[in-house]
Amino acid sequence: MKNVSSPAAVNKGAGSKMNSALIYFRQHWQLYLLFMLPAFALTIIFRYIPMGGVMIAFQEYNPIRGILGSEWVGFSHFTRFLSSPDFLRYLGNTLKLSIFGLLWGFPAPILLAFLLNRILSTSTKQKIQLVLYMPNFISVIVLCGIVRILLSPTGMINSLLGTSTNFMTMPSAFRTIYIASGIWQGAGWASIIYTAALSNASKELKEAAVIDGANIVQQIKAVEWPAIKDTVLIQFIMSVGNIMSIGFEKAYALQTDLNLNTSEIISTYVYKKGLLDGDYGFSTAVGLFNTVINVILLISMNTIVKRMNDGKGI
Repeated sequence: MKNVSSPAAVNKGAGSKMNSALIYFRQHWQLYLLFMLPAFALTIIFRYIPMGGVMIAFQEYNPIRGILGSEWVGFSHFTRFLSSPDFLRYLGNTLKLSIFGLLWGFPAPILLAFLLNRILSTSTKQKIQLVLYMPNFISVIVLCGIVRILLSPTGMINSLLGTSTNFMTMPSAFRTIYIASGIWQGAGWASIIYTAALSNASKELKEAAVIDGANIVQQIKAVEWPAIKDTVLIQFIMSVGNIMSIGFEKAYALQTDLNLNTSEIISTYVYKKGLLDGDYGFSTAVGLFNTVINVILLISMNTIVKRMNDGKGI
C-alpha cells in the first residue's frame, strides 16, 4: 500500500527548502550582489536618471546653462503646441497612421500563424518561415530605399501598370505605402509568438474535431483560438498603448515636400523642432505630451479588456 504524504508534511518540506535557500543566500550574498549590481546600475543609469530630462519641457532650455540654470517657463510650451494651427493635423496624421496600421497590421501575424500551423511538413514550414522572417532583418532606411525605387516613375510597379506615376509625391498614397511596407517587413517576425502559442493547442482535441467533421474555421475557433487568446489580448493592449509611438525614422525617410500634408506626424515634428531648429524645451514638451497620451491609452485599454475578459489583462 502506497504512503500518502499529509499536507502538514508537504508544508514542512517546503518550509525547510525555503529556510535552506535563505541560509544559502545569507552565506553567499556577495555572489548575488556581483551578478545583480550591473543590471541595477544599467537600469538606473539608462532608465531612471534620464527621467530628469523631463524638466526641459518646462524650461526655456539653454545647453550652456544646463537644466539647473535654464529659465523656468511652466506649461507655456504645452500651450504653444496645443494652440498651434497645425496641432490637429499632426495629431490626426499620427492617429490615422497608428489606428489604420493597427487595424490592418495586427491581424496579419495571427493569420500567418494559423496558416503556418496548417502546414504538416516540417521542412516546408521552416523554409516558408525563413522567407517570412527575412524582411525583419532589413534596416528601416534600406527598406525605405527599396520602397522609393519600386514606386518611382521608372520603378517596377509603374512598369507593371504601364504608368509613370510618382507615388511618393501623392499625399493620399503615403499611409497605404507606410502600412503595407510595415506589414511586409514585420508580420512574419511577429507571427513567431503566436506560432509558439499554437504549439500548446491540444492535438487530441484537434483530432477529435476533425473526426466530428469540423471544418478549418471551426477547428480554429474551438481548438486553436483558445490557445492563443490570452497572448493576443496582451499583444493588443501593448499595441494600443504604443499607438502614439510611431518611430520618426520610417516616416521621415518616406517624406517628400509634396506628401507632408499626411506624412508629418508628431515624432517627425519633434525631431525637426528639437534637433534641426534647436528648440529643445518645446520639442521635449511635445514628446512628453505624446508619452502621456500613450500611458492614458494603455491604462484605458487594459481596463476595458479586463471588463470584457473576466478580469484578465496585463
